[in-house]
Amino acid sequence: MYHYDVFISYLRTADPIARWVRNHFQPLLRELLDGNLDREVKVFFDGSVRVGGRWPDEVRSALRHTRILVPVCSPKYFYNEWCLAEWASMERREELACGDRPATLIYPVIYCDSKNFPPYAHERRWENLTEWNHPYEQFQASPKYIGFHDRMNRIAAEIEELLSDAPVWRADWPVLTPRPDVPPASRFPRL
Repeated sequence: MYHYDVFISYLRTADPIARWVRNHFQPLLRELLDGNLDREVKVFFDGSVRVGGRWPDEVRSALRHTRILVPVCSPKYFYNEWCLAEWASMERREELACGDRPATLIYPVIYCDSKNFPPYAHERRWENLTEWNHPYEQFQASPKYIGFHDRMNRIAAEIEELLSDAPVWRADWPVLTPRPDVPPASRFPRL
């Protein structure tokens, strides 16, 4: 059975992205989904792992028991072992669940610089949030936050549709651990 509706996947070691997810993206997505659904919404992100919990085991279990993956992407996301495992696992589930119609279980958002994403990532439709990628708490008091809130309302509505179309949970949902490619060499010479 599913334990989570949404699994937010992001590069936890990138401080601006981590702060943006914790300060703005995750709480607002949870609030808007919770307001739209007739049940309590459950969102997994790294703050969901209990103190003393075994990180790899809890992440694998959460991924296996989540309906939709929402990756917050930057170029380095696709070279991180955990992020790649989360994406690849949900992509494989889409293949297994397709039946008569393709399943959409990945709802990717762009935090920054999509031109450096790998080719397979460009095969998906993206939600571009680069205009609102301000990690600081003061962002919520800025006029731009209204636009972010409006966009997040639309995102929540689209994710709500995906949640209702998610396949029935299966005990054999895979959790893959592919090795990431080596990041491309810098285009700029080292001094």
